[in-house]
Amino acid sequence: MSDNVAADQLRLFIERIERLEEEKKGIADDVKDVYLEAKANGYDTKTMRAIVRLRRMEKNARQEAEALLDTYKAALGLD
Repeated sequence: MSDNVAADQLRLFIERIERLEEEKKGIADDVKDVYLEAKANGYDTKTMRAIVRLRRMEKNARQEAEALLDTYKAALGLD
């Protein structure tokens, strides 16, 4: 009987994961639609994605990443 319970529990976990993956795909499609709409309105989506990525970072990590980018740009003469 214990094997049955474990199998049922495993099946429930798998089904939950599958539902969440499907929801994640739906949300990803919605995000893609927003970027397409922004692009149609003249916005640069590559820059928007960079901004979203920066806003996700903590202030300290963002400042560190920007300082490192500035250092690399200066080393390569991109100033």
